[in-house]
Amino acid sequence: MELKQIQDLIKFVAKSGVEEVELEQDNFKITIKARSPREFAEPQQIVVPANMLGGQMQQMAAPTPSPTPAAPVATPAPQPAATPVASGTEIKAPMIGTFYRSSGPDKEPFVKVGDMVEIGQTVCIIEAMKLFNEIESDVAGRVVKVLTDDASPVEYDQPLFLVEPA
Repeated sequence: MELKQIQDLIKFVAKSGVEEVELEQDNFKITIKARSPREFAEPQQIVVPANMLGGQMQQMAAPTPSPTPAAPVATPAPQPAATPVASGTEIKAPMIGTFYRSSGPDKEPFVKVGDMVEIGQTVCIIEAMKLFNEIESDVAGRVVKVLTDDASPVEYDQPLFLVEPA
């Protein structure tokens, strides 16, 4: 199963309101469970075997949760009011989940407005189903605007940062 298919399945679970989905194919089995708000305060570590993601091992220790639990992934992200968009290139969310600007509540954000970023530099973390994914910049330049609030839910392809290419 491809990573994109797993992301689509997570997106389906989040939007449908079902509590659990289990899928089994050949030598692959995945169970996706929606979380209750209580579970947000229980950091865990998840390992996705390399054979599930085309040879890429994905494992991250959960950062310390923020004192205020984030909203469940199934909650739709609030849409910002229509405002003039500054010019630049957007760094978009590659998955749905909860957006974090830093690795912990007492840590500095990965990037701030005015910072220069390079291609491949970590700009934030998106937590999806207790898996904390470092999101890397796909453009080099200066961060013009942060488009998403810390610890808020994000949708697939939602703009996170606006970067003025170098």
